[in-house]
Amino acid sequence: MTTTIDASDVKKLVVACDAGMGSSVMLASTLKGQLKKTGITVEHTPVSSIPDDADVVVCHQGLADRARSVAGDRPVITFQVFLGDPAVNQLVKTITEGGQISG
Repeated sequence: MTTTIDASDVKKLVVACDAGMGSSVMLASTLKGQLKKTGITVEHTPVSSIPDDADVVVCHQGLADRARSVAGDRPVITFQVFLGDPAVNQLVKTITEGGQISG
């Protein structure tokens, strides 16, 4: 199921991971830096504990089904590479320039 949100409605982005993957912590830190000027909160959380106030969830494609089952009607953006992935780069561009986020 694909859901969509307008970039201007994003207040909180969550990087969801499986137990203890340091790479996802690095991704969350990178996203915090890239989105600093937007005022969006970026958090790192286990995929099983995605908070209800998350507007967009970012996770590795291997966790997509689990993330979608917890995220409900919020977009889930999946990536293959932890740093420099085109899907994450596009998400940052859409948030900073405006547009629709679908996932």
